[in-house]
Amino acid sequence: MKEVDYLIVGCGLAGISFTEEVKQNNGSVLVFDNQSQQSSTVAGGVYNPVVLKRFTAVWKVKEQLAIALPLYHKLETRLGVKLDYTTPVYRRFLSSEEQNDWFTASDKPNLGEYISTQLIKNSTSGIDADFGYGEVLESGRIDTAQLISAYKAELKLHGELEESAFQYQDLQITDSGFKYQNVKAKHLIFAEGYGILNNPYLNTLPMVGAKGELLVIHAPDLKMEFLLKASLFLIPLGDDLYKVGATYQWTDKTNAVTEAGKTELLTKLNTFLKCDFTVVEHLAGIRPTIKDRRPIVGVHPEYKNMYVLNGLGTRGVLIGPYVSKQLYNAITHGVDLDSEINIQRFIKA
Repeated sequence: MKEVDYLIVGCGLAGISFTEEVKQNNGSVLVFDNQSQQSSTVAGGVYNPVVLKRFTAVWKVKEQLAIALPLYHKLETRLGVKLDYTTPVYRRFLSSEEQNDWFTASDKPNLGEYISTQLIKNSTSGIDADFGYGEVLESGRIDTAQLISAYKAELKLHGELEESAFQYQDLQITDSGFKYQNVKAKHLIFAEGYGILNNPYLNTLPMVGAKGELLVIHAPDLKMEFLLKASLFLIPLGDDLYKVGATYQWTDKTNAVTEAGKTELLTKLNTFLKCDFTVVEHLAGIRPTIKDRRPIVGVHPEYKNMYVLNGLGTRGVLIGPYVSKQLYNAITHGVDLDSEINIQRFIKA
């Protein structure tokens, strides 16, 4: 019977981040992933330290940047792929009032270091931006699809990946950990994203889930090299391709693309894009969003070696490595989890 330190269910941003914590500390893993959850794969992958709707700093952003970016750079070297595209985010202004709000925000504590006080004039003919842009510093994009593909290939090469659905009925809970089919493990991490609702051990958690649809367009005349935040994000992918997104749908919980989603994206896009383009791809996934918009991390209330790592929402590329390190330190060193992410906040006494 094979023995590992950790069974990890899910190989999206949460699962990869935690798997990497284990590996960096010389632990052994077996990862399960059946590709049922697509939010990490289709995500825009933007990392951006500023909440651009409200001109406020992202929760714990300094800590997140300090952990996430070195991790992706290490993975780039080891996997031999390009993951981190350090590209500025430009916030499109609609009025002089928005410009003033931006400059006022630059004086806020913990925010000024991420906001440039220089007004950037629009020089891209394909974009309507008469009032120019504000630049977000320390921003960029992680190629999440490339990350997941390359990471899974490495796991597979080492016999550490099972490309099948986790069969909950085959799990046996023992005094020392778990038995699952022909595997024994000390710990079990559920990092299933929205798929947690199918998990009989954790399906009562307040997972809301927000469906997001995105488009990939081909716009050969645009020649835009920054990440644009207008009524939606426009993200350069290279080769005159751009990702457009995303929608928020709270009732439809399928991964199917819809005409309504496509129409919403195109309607918003056409308010500021002034060049010809063609739609080449239409994508959808369910973001794992918890009702209080914080990740949900920690030990199962009944089973001491069973853990949840979920609820990364829209900012998984930054939050994933941060909460994974917190969980690993809680398991191995007894460090208390941040109360804002701890599963205990949803467990009634």
